[in-house]
Amino acid sequence: MSNRQNLTAEERAYNRSLMFKRYGISLVMIAMIIILSITTKKFLSANNILNVINTISINGCIALGMVFVITAGGIDLTVGAMLAWGSVVIGMVLQHFGTVQSIPIAIIIAIVSTGLMGLINGVLISYFNIFPFVVTLAMQLVIRGLATALSGGASFAVPVTQFTQLGLGRLWGVIPYPAIMLIVLIIIAWFLMHQTRFGRYVYAVGGNVQAATAAGVNVFWTRTATYIISGLFTAVASIIMTAKINASQPNVGVGYETDAIAACVIGGTSFAGGVATIPGTVIGIIIIGLIYNGMNLLGVQSYWQTVCKGILIILAVLIDKIVNKKR
Repeated sequence: MSNRQNLTAEERAYNRSLMFKRYGISLVMIAMIIILSITTKKFLSANNILNVINTISINGCIALGMVFVITAGGIDLTVGAMLAWGSVVIGMVLQHFGTVQSIPIAIIIAIVSTGLMGLINGVLISYFNIFPFVVTLAMQLVIRGLATALSGGASFAVPVTQFTQLGLGRLWGVIPYPAIMLIVLIIIAWFLMHQTRFGRYVYAVGGNVQAATAAGVNVFWTRTATYIISGLFTAVASIIMTAKINASQPNVGVGYETDAIAACVIGGTSFAGGVATIPGTVIGIIIIGLIYNGMNLLGVQSYWQTVCKGILIILAVLIDKIVNKKR
């Protein structure tokens, strides 16, 4: 009888940890919204809400690609450099042609080239079995160096003014185009991660690579594909960034990998791999945006925002270890 009672207690503890894992971060987000609504009068204004959406659009696109990489047991430190690369490529193409018709060409070249860099990351890591941290740290230098060389180390304005509508325009005068792009990527990421065989393979590789190999999963292409996705999603972020600032800059994107990783980890993605959800990542993205927006409204200095973000990452990792240990 006592064993049965102990088993029941263990089951209750497991259920509590599972509920916290699933809904705990949502409660944190709701609590932040309530606190900011009480402490700042402008937080719930339409303009501020649109400002939050615009703020999270770039980091959101990057984080949605990053979550695939981390779930498969990797890390991608090149996303900030790829953001700069995409920005420079777009600017160079538009500068060369100088017409509205060249906008799709610039976008396609930026997406393809950035996806190719993700492919190189994936092949180096998966085929040669090099640590993802080392590969992506080195490739970060390579990509940013190429962006600097291509632009001559200088920033320059985008000559086709119509391109800025992708970052500053609104559908029907209400919905910002960056928000639409982010929503499209959320849908794509959710479908790939939760509704396809590829998504199951990503979880399997990140959870137990030996078991995944024994089950017939192509580990090489699964891991490589996650880095390609990260590159493609970052390319979309570079489109938004370039359009918003109306300029190509080889030095943008510094530190953006930290924000993307923070959004993933805060949203429940485990650094150990094999554990993640797209809805959780979206909540993590929103929380990062709320931190920046809320502290700006409260007049908190930027360095304290960085401190809070770092503390949140540490707490998220500690919670992940505690919850997984209970399992």
